[in-house]
Amino acid sequence: MTELSETLLRDYQVRKSVRQKQDFIALIMPRIREMGYEVKTEKGSFGSRNILVGDPDRAKILFTAHYDTCARMFFPNFITPKSIPIYLLYNIVVVLGFFLISAAAGALFGFLFSAAEGALSAILVCYLLLMFMIFGPANRHTANDNTSGVITLLELMAALPPEKRREVAFVFFDWEEAGLIGSSSFAGKHRKSLKNTPVINFDCVSDGKAILFACSKKAGLLTDVLEDSFAPKGDYGVEVLSKGVFYPSDQMNFPLGVGVAALKRGQRTGVLYMDKIHTDQDRIFCRDNIAFLVEGSVRLCGRICAD
Repeated sequence: MTELSETLLRDYQVRKSVRQKQDFIALIMPRIREMGYEVKTEKGSFGSRNILVGDPDRAKILFTAHYDTCARMFFPNFITPKSIPIYLLYNIVVVLGFFLISAAAGALFGFLFSAAEGALSAILVCYLLLMFMIFGPANRHTANDNTSGVITLLELMAALPPEKRREVAFVFFDWEEAGLIGSSSFAGKHRKSLKNTPVINFDCVSDGKAILFACSKKAGLLTDVLEDSFAPKGDYGVEVLSKGVFYPSDQMNFPLGVGVAALKRGQRTGVLYMDKIHTDQDRIFCRDNIAFLVEGSVRLCGRICAD
């Protein structure tokens, strides 16, 4: 990897506060200019700041990743993109846990004071738990979510042949962890120009050898070119799907959105899953994953930009 990527992985994994994000922006923008790219920031909703590299309104393909990082949680954000019922069940259990904690707090305050104060306490505790998920203490380890996606973009910028760079753009999204706010704002501002532009979004790509490309219905037209560009290699398996898959990330805001994730496969069940993110255990960073994705992305640019 480049020295910039190594520095980011070593010293800049926390990008949650305004100051931390500003430090990250100050680090990468001069280095991106040194590569020969034009780069700027674009303000969005709720104070978000997206980083734009190249001209997204003229690019034939757009590569993206969110650079903001999450609060530390006591349980992982467990995702099973191809097993949607399992994903829904897990989230239902989490929500029920919040309600049970809130209800217990409400019952205690209702017993000690009054029914009205108990109800108010339950609502307040539920609200505080939700806010803690978004605005709580920063997770100190974000190797997979989403330092891996950010580094994939930086490595791809460095690897892309000079003759292709004018036809490709990159965007680092802010506020993904708060509800895809940065990408939603960007999509609204560039809606017309991005109507037919493939958007390849890297989110959590360094922990797992099963590489999933979760495509929107319209992006299903890219299946063949994606499979040709990212052919399975060694231990890597690749699946390109536009049906029966759900991956919650920034690509969902774009007509031709493709979410890229690295997953593990259950030995007994065969279920593809992602774990550890949003917790202190998010420390796995496989450099081979990044190299695999960068090589495939360069081939993808060659195919799409040649059209």
